[in-house]
Amino acid sequence: MDFAYTIAGFAVGAIVGLTGVGGGSLMTPLLVLMFGIHPSVAVGTDLLYAAITKAGGTLAHGLKGTVDWKITRLLATGSLPAAAITLALIGHFAPGGIEGAAHLIQVSLGVALVLTAVALIFRKRIQAYAAARSGGRPADPARTARLTVITGAVLGVLVSISSVGAGALGVTALFFLYPAMPALRIVGSDIAHAVPLTAVAGIGHWFLGSVDWLLLGSLLVGSLPGIWLGSHISTKVPDRILRPILATMLVLVGAKLMAH
Repeated sequence: MDFAYTIAGFAVGAIVGLTGVGGGSLMTPLLVLMFGIHPSVAVGTDLLYAAITKAGGTLAHGLKGTVDWKITRLLATGSLPAAAITLALIGHFAPGGIEGAAHLIQVSLGVALVLTAVALIFRKRIQAYAAARSGGRPADPARTARLTVITGAVLGVLVSISSVGAGALGVTALFFLYPAMPALRIVGSDIAHAVPLTAVAGIGHWFLGSVDWLLLGSLLVGSLPGIWLGSHISTKVPDRILRPILATMLVLVGAKLMAH
């Protein structure tokens, strides 16, 4: 079974390398629906998996200068406390603790996947709309900073429950908040923010007993070469073909999880 997890990790890593879509939206539902892993364990393990794999992306963006550390700090100001508080509340109030929140986790995961699919399909339109809406007018820095912290808090809640949201949803929100910023810098800032968020949420799940370390190791062994391979062949596969297929898959999986 460990080898099967490694193969799954390789497949997800390759798709992440090809499309840039976060592994949480692929790995967590795969673990729940295909391998029958308990939703809380799937989410907790995937969060630490994301923290490790996204650290490499953060390093690459940081070296290129495509991370706005102020935005990353503002997002983290909202997301880290929100993630910690959310997990503390679930662990304390959910019947049976984090394991008793299986239905909440599955529904949240399903909703997050559908929202991610919408963000994937309409990303360019959303970006264009946000730029047109701003009309080139300078935004109020204090208001933008407050909204960035609030966005971080929303992402903190969603990610800690479902492990999904720090990627496509975070980027989409940042397009609205910073319409004049280059897309690559927004993506880099979002990835940099995802590392501390997924690490804090993952450690929270570990304290609640919902991390499988053997599973984590098996996924990493497969995913790291998968990401490398996917990133190297991504230029040969048209993005306009990949994204609709991936979005359709996410909608179907999300609907199945919500109805499960």
